[in-house]
Amino acid sequence: MIHALVRRSAVFGAVLLAATAGAQTPSPLHTQVAPIVSGMYPSLETLYRDLHANPEIAFQEVRTAAKMADEMRKLGFEVTEKVGGTGVVAIYKNGAGPTVLVRTELDALPMEEKTGLPYASKARTQSNGRESFVAHSCGHDIHMASWVGTARTLLAMKDRWKGTLMFVAQPAEETVSGAKAMIADGLFKRFPKPDYAFALHTSPSPYGFVGYKVGAISSNSDSLEITFKGRGGHGSAPDKTIDPIAIAARFVTDVQTVVSREKDPAEFGVVTIGAIQGGTVGNIIPDTVVLSGTVRSYSPQVREKLLAGIRRTANAAAMMGGAPEPVVELVPGGAAVVNDEAVVGRTVAALKAAFGDPKVVAVPPITASEDFSEFVNAGVPSMFFFVGVLAPEDVAASMKPGGKPIAFNHSPFFAPVPEPSIKTSVEAMSVAVLTTMAPK
Repeated sequence: MIHALVRRSAVFGAVLLAATAGAQTPSPLHTQVAPIVSGMYPSLETLYRDLHANPEIAFQEVRTAAKMADEMRKLGFEVTEKVGGTGVVAIYKNGAGPTVLVRTELDALPMEEKTGLPYASKARTQSNGRESFVAHSCGHDIHMASWVGTARTLLAMKDRWKGTLMFVAQPAEETVSGAKAMIADGLFKRFPKPDYAFALHTSPSPYGFVGYKVGAISSNSDSLEITFKGRGGHGSAPDKTIDPIAIAARFVTDVQTVVSREKDPAEFGVVTIGAIQGGTVGNIIPDTVVLSGTVRSYSPQVREKLLAGIRRTANAAAMMGGAPEPVVELVPGGAAVVNDEAVVGRTVAALKAAFGDPKVVAVPPITASEDFSEFVNAGVPSMFFFVGVLAPEDVAASMKPGGKPIAFNHSPFFAPVPEPSIKTSVEAMSVAVLTTMAPK
């Protein structure tokens, strides 16, 4: 927590510095982009509010995908729908030059929104036989509005770039499965394989801020499910049983030594057990206990060490309890997004010229995962970056002793400030693409 606050304070301090520093002359490119974005902003906020109020979960984004497809067709893009389920691919050719992919996500989360906004979601959905609320509590609605705004800006400035735009609206990012589904459905065979790719994400930091990093900027994500087997019986006679609850409890404690004693302390790695299911009443020892959890890391080496350690510790816990071998399922999730050094270097120089050095800040990697990595790992040099979406005064207040905590992504209270968030997102992404596609 201390490290997180220090990092966040450093980033926020840089943005405060930007607010108080002397005016910096904007780049010629930004002076052209900003008025275009301002002129279209009212329609982008209308789109954003509609998307926010009508969210859809992974692979059910039928209305959302249709709306994105319609926006791109109106601009003259060649649009293909239902790629990888509900994905949309929009192509616009403007002479000889690089192909550049710009990605947005379509999906929302199965959770209730509690922001109290006038356009708050009241949507519900059926998933796995259960009804749940649905909400855009991760900012994908900001991403989509910005994606459309970037496409409009680039077409308004098509005399400034050459090449092919490949705008991809991806389903199911929250389940880290949509990018893989699009690639499996021929994304890079049915359409041009891009030379470069960009994606952005909302950050619970002050609006006006752009965060970047060379190398890994998100984490590897894996899930675990372990079934410990025992021999059930009466709680008053544990000697007649093999108690899988005791075995599971030992594992929960012992597996943390893989993190604290086997992994390099300077490397990031987390093993979290989020669910334990076993037993029915207090006086019966069950036959089985099932544990579920998540594993996060940045480097492939740490990822391999953690997964191997989980399996070994589970087997050892069962052996110590005299139990049968457990069933250990380790399911790969998203890989870390690794930003290309050359792409980041070129883009950051342009962003700093546009927004001013203090507002474009190097940030530490996040511990969440992102399946934009599927596009990167297909061999596409890429940049994934962050855009702040909260009021600076709220972020500042949260850092004071006793201050009100800010709402992070996936909180039911997460509420980006629309205008500065969307404008900065559109301007930043437009500058990134224009810089990449400018005729040499």
